[in-house]
Amino acid sequence: MDKRTLFDKFHRVDTNISSVGEDLKEIQEKMNHLIEENATLQIENQHLRDRIEYMTKEIVPNLEESEPEMSKSRQNLQKLYEDGFHVCNVYFGTRRIHDESCVFCLDVIYGEREQQS
Repeated sequence: MDKRTLFDKFHRVDTNISSVGEDLKEIQEKMNHLIEENATLQIENQHLRDRIEYMTKEIVPNLEESEPEMSKSRQNLQKLYEDGFHVCNVYFGTRRIHDESCVFCLDVIYGEREQQS
């Protein structure tokens, strides 16, 4: 092998190694950035979990206490609705296709009604 060919091969190998080194440095910088971002997100996620736990303990029991209990007739309508049947006056007794929600049924079950005296 002559000196020129050897020098050209050495130069190509050196260029390739330099390129790989630059790629590795770029990947390492991105990896460091991702690790830092992941750590930040884990901390933020833990803070949010703590906040949700606090709110669940403090607020939800208060809401449950303030909600009036559903009457027996509405509980029966809710059971029929959960079994897949309409309970509204529009589609009463027909089966709900693919258990889709029905605004009319939900209003009948959970809607606010005026007390009739």
